[in-house]
Amino acid sequence: MPEWQVEHGIGESRALLVDGEEILAAKLRWPGDLPVGTPVSAALSSKPAGRSRGLARTDNGIELLVDRIPARFTEGARLPLVVTRAAIAERGRFKRAQARVIEESDPGRSVQANDVFALGDTVRQLPSGAWEDIWDAASSGEVPFAGGALLFSVTPAMTLIDIDGDLPPRELAVAAAPAIARWLRLFDLGGSIGIDFPTLQAKADRRAVDEALASALDGWPHERTAMNGFGFVQIVARLEGPSLLHRFANARVGAAARMALRRAERVEGPGMTLLRVHPALAAKLKDEWLRELERRTARPVRIETDPGLAIHAATAQIVPHDE
Repeated sequence: MPEWQVEHGIGESRALLVDGEEILAAKLRWPGDLPVGTPVSAALSSKPAGRSRGLARTDNGIELLVDRIPARFTEGARLPLVVTRAAIAERGRFKRAQARVIEESDPGRSVQANDVFALGDTVRQLPSGAWEDIWDAASSGEVPFAGGALLFSVTPAMTLIDIDGDLPPRELAVAAAPAIARWLRLFDLGGSIGIDFPTLQAKADRRAVDEALASALDGWPHERTAMNGFGFVQIVARLEGPSLLHRFANARVGAAARMALRRAERVEGPGMTLLRVHPALAAKLKDEWLRELERRTARPVRIETDPGLAIHAATAQIVPHDE
């Protein structure tokens, strides 16, 4: 049976759905996230007359868009809410979290009912190399498969997947289908997703790709268009929060800082942890994160900056205390 394994890191928690040696899906959570299903109490701060949608604010200043607000609630009233979509940062804008009012008729529901971070098996370390492989793929936006590669691009409108390779168009498109299905799950993608397959003139070829994609996506809730004459397919899946690709597209340095701490936590031996990072990344390393790193490793930490390092290429090693 597949099981979720959860690694609570410094500045983030990571989860992988593991089935034997195979990784089926991944999720990432940062402190401050309001995941789907979280109950929240907030004051109704804005509700235009005649409308059932408004804006609510929690006591710590988080704003949520609220749908289907019952007429009995007016501005200033306290609303019992449940989050229906986490906040998502996009290029040039910020999408607030969405919520709905919890009615008395709602069945009892625990916030942890579908929360893999609460229900999964907490482990000290995820399977060796598994998170690194997914992290590297999300960072680059490129995933190879036999005969080609998938190129992912995050835009405010949708996530786009371009398919590149040297195989004949039909073979390339069919070969890409299982890889697309796999990485949609590994990147935790939702919302509107556009796939640019090679252009296929013959309807039979397009039908073969549609069938391959349908088979690969079986069991993953979504709606999908048939391939059009230009090779384009659109997928719409439930959007619950930022994907791994969205994290990198809009908070790349923050994501890299967390990975740097993970690498520093993984090195072993007596002495001092020397963490070399790009200067921009050093500025993202919070004091409380570094204190937690020292607590977990029982070693002091020294940070060195190197402008020649790429943002994602932090290195960690053990050095003598007096080096």
